[in-house]
Amino acid sequence: MGRSTGAGGLGPGETGPAQRRPGEPSPGQQCPGGVCADGREGGPRRSRRTQRWRRALLAGVITGAVVLPLSGAARAEIPAPAPAALPRVTAATLEQTYAANRANAAEASRMAAEYGDRERAAADREMADPSRRFLSFDGRGFGLATEVFGDLAHADRIAVLVPGSDTSIDTYDRFRDTARALHQRLTREAPQGTRTAVVAWLGYQTPGTVSTTVTTPARAEQAAPELRDLIRQLRALTAGEGTPGQRPRISLLCHSYGSVVCGRAASGLDVDDIALIGSPGTGVDTAAALHTRARVWAARGGDDWVAEVPHISIDVLGTTVGFGTDPMSPSFGARVFAAGDGGHSDYFRQGSTSLANLTRIVLGETSEVTHA
Repeated sequence: MGRSTGAGGLGPGETGPAQRRPGEPSPGQQCPGGVCADGREGGPRRSRRTQRWRRALLAGVITGAVVLPLSGAARAEIPAPAPAALPRVTAATLEQTYAANRANAAEASRMAAEYGDRERAAADREMADPSRRFLSFDGRGFGLATEVFGDLAHADRIAVLVPGSDTSIDTYDRFRDTARALHQRLTREAPQGTRTAVVAWLGYQTPGTVSTTVTTPARAEQAAPELRDLIRQLRALTAGEGTPGQRPRISLLCHSYGSVVCGRAASGLDVDDIALIGSPGTGVDTAAALHTRARVWAARGGDDWVAEVPHISIDVLGTTVGFGTDPMSPSFGARVFAAGDGGHSDYFRQGSTSLANLTRIVLGETSEVTHA
């Protein structure tokens, strides 16, 4: 459901429903006779209007999900090589893997340039830079990539970022900025001797923000097995490589539609924490229904318009629409933490409350996490 300067979501720079102006009464505020002193309608009338607006929005979502095709936005197939054929990734072969994926990105850039797509050629060329480290790269179509920040093989704390909609190679820089911001904060805040790494996982074709796929779990269901494979790969790669006698802590940070992916994959993930940020829901009604031993966290910025998304899950002509209970709801049962007053794309903004708390979660400093 969006990108971020952060981990993906319903879209950087997007604007949601209009915010109330200072002094404007909330929809539930009572005014004598249903009219406030300044002439604006209040009380029951505004409440009924809000309910009608929500019903109209829901009707539009359902109509779009059922009537329109579920294939998402189309993209011309830009020529690109198949992903590099590599042996199983281990600590010993990690640098070989990084080099092979950079070479693949360089070839993808050359082919995109010959095809005439200068923007894709430039994006691929940046990914071929000698400083970049990719566990995987696939330049075909919208593109897939898994990038590493830090010393993954020897990390004691690993964060895996799962993006939301409209995240692709063409928009990858925003997702990368998210990972870099988190890694910088982890490096600064980690106790002496604690090594950290961040994995930016663009391992699935994300739905478009303006598309029918963003209202259904179809893309998440396709992505879940890939996310499970990544976590198994990380566990195998880091086995015996970190601090002696300890296995690394892995935290999954899931933004917007990415939280639907994490919800679908949760029962098969060997992770320590799952953080749902700016989430439209996970597809289940309680944290317990995720069937995970991980601690489940949730947060939403005060200016995040995703709060206005109807939290429903219904079957319409065989299509599931919506993602169920709001993870911020007490009935869901997540550990709700403070995210400040930021918007949907601000969770990894430097200096933000949300980034500070996500850093504490990844470092295992759970008693230091501040609560909403």
